[in-house]
Amino acid sequence: MTFEELGLKSEVLKSLKEMGFEAPTPIQQQAIPHLLGDNSDFVGLAQTGTGKTAAFGLPLISKIEENSKNPQGLIICPTRELCLQISKDLEVFAKYVKINIVAVYGGTDIRRQMTDVKKGVAIVVATPGRLMDLINRKAISLSDVETVVLDEADEMLNMGFKEDIDAILESTPDYKNVWLFSATMPAEVARIAKNYMENPFEVSIGHKNQSNENIEHIYYVVKEKDRYAAVKRLIDFHPDIYGLIFCRTRQETANVAEKLAKDGYNAEPLHGDLSQAQRDRVMDRFRKKDLQILVATDVAARGIDIDNITHVINYNLPDDIENYTHRSGRTARAGKKGQSLVLVNTRENYKIKAIEKQMRTSFSLGQIPDAKEICEVQLGKLINKVVSTQVKEKDIEGFMPRIMAEFEDLSKEEVVKRFISAEFNRFIEYYERAGDLNASGSKNDRRDDDRPKRKERRDDYETGKTRFFVSLGRRDGLNPGGLLRHVCDQTGLTSSNVGRIDIMTSFSFFEADDEFADKILKGVNGSSYEGNEVKIEITKKERSSGGGRGHKSGGSRFGGSSSRSGGSGSSSRSGGSGSRSGGSGSGFGRRERSSGSDRSGSKGKFSGGSRDSGGSRDSGGSRGNRSRSNGNKR
Repeated sequence: MTFEELGLKSEVLKSLKEMGFEAPTPIQQQAIPHLLGDNSDFVGLAQTGTGKTAAFGLPLISKIEENSKNPQGLIICPTRELCLQISKDLEVFAKYVKINIVAVYGGTDIRRQMTDVKKGVAIVVATPGRLMDLINRKAISLSDVETVVLDEADEMLNMGFKEDIDAILESTPDYKNVWLFSATMPAEVARIAKNYMENPFEVSIGHKNQSNENIEHIYYVVKEKDRYAAVKRLIDFHPDIYGLIFCRTRQETANVAEKLAKDGYNAEPLHGDLSQAQRDRVMDRFRKKDLQILVATDVAARGIDIDNITHVINYNLPDDIENYTHRSGRTARAGKKGQSLVLVNTRENYKIKAIEKQMRTSFSLGQIPDAKEICEVQLGKLINKVVSTQVKEKDIEGFMPRIMAEFEDLSKEEVVKRFISAEFNRFIEYYERAGDLNASGSKNDRRDDDRPKRKERRDDYETGKTRFFVSLGRRDGLNPGGLLRHVCDQTGLTSSNVGRIDIMTSFSFFEADDEFADKILKGVNGSSYEGNEVKIEITKKERSSGGGRGHKSGGSRFGGSSSRSGGSGSSSRSGGSGSRSGGSGSGFGRRERSSGSDRSGSKGKFSGGSRDSGGSRDSGGSRGNRSRSNGNKR
């Protein structure tokens, strides 16, 4: 199939031809004809890197009236980086179409964006927070919007934008079409489809939540203390790597990036403690391949849309399986192949099995390469570099007499040996005493290396952070993104000021910068979340490696049960109900015994049990319901 067969405008086809686009991807083949020809809602499920931007952008441009004053199309996406990427792509697609495309996002002057919108715009690409700012200032009218695109809907909800999305959709006409694109289909995304869409046409490339088939998933079992050494070896074994390393916390991200830089690797961090200008600089270097390795947190890396990333390395697995889907989806884009490498300790094999089950994929067990293997790879790269180097005769002609004189007493073999040694000795010296980093999985390995000592567990906290206890948990509809958004809304802080979040069954914990502790206590304590009063207090910094023991009172001071859950998505051990509940829909909580009778498994959770998905804000379902008939659709 060709793009000409899909029914796109001739002006759009002309742009595609100049860009060298020949054949549409599977999601484009199925989505574009429907979006062009049928005036209905649409759900597209496909992994990142499969061409979703063109799948909705090309038909949207083809349907927009030229020279429009108010926006007819609205595209909402989770991050500044993705917002800019989408708007740039659309501008190229619409090169020969007379429409204005404006990107609105946080971290830059809102007045300039207001001016751009006021000049007239056909398509607005926006992040939820900045768009809400424009709506509240009455700086933008959405009364003429005919199509709303929700791109990376699952990530937006994970980031806590549920209320903003609700408010934005309610600010648009009832007759609009909603096109929802997502890599996964968790309960929260299904809720949007139910509340704001009428009989949507659904296209799913592969199974729901299935991994990109072009990604090879490999896991390595190492001792906890050997994670960094293992990462170094994996990088050395793939000398042409252009990759992303994912870490759990900002501190871990900064530490790993700093170690790599000190060891001579071209690596930089990307996390919430960086200013917007610093993030832009790092991302610009990474896009231009001036930076070989980007070390990032999940939040900071959301929306990264860069082709040709060869490897994703999971320094630690995320708490939620869906986040692994997004991580791995950063490679193998645009039909290319890629690898997702995972480091686990000897107690984490169950996480791999949970991912395999939900993503309908399989992992292969890899072996951390030994010194000989790495040296052979590096030697081969060096030899290929020398052999393929183009000799510029004129440039070196004047230096040749001295060169030949210096090498006069050396044989050809001796010259080669010395040249190779000059370039290669650092690898030989580093690895000459290197041992085997692959853990056997024996009891000794698990006991000695994978259960951190108490002092080490405390080091899991980021310095300069205050830990807060929250009186609400999963059963109250709370999720990490919702808590993050609520704290920011009540205090005026940004997500970069908030650290680790642990959601339990009946209570939760989060960390924030010390300097904002009083502000958070004043702003959040006594506030309302989904109709429930929020009570918070500062708690002691003590927990297990999974994050479950921050509050030492044996139970919640506000009536919640005690928990031995590890991080977001862990199982709870409550003496009351005995229920086994997972995290935000896809957690890795350890399997624990329950005194109750509820032992049913839940899709996307290792631990099983049921959960409240957060639900709609109105039990009657009135919020967001549309009364539309075929007669009043445009």
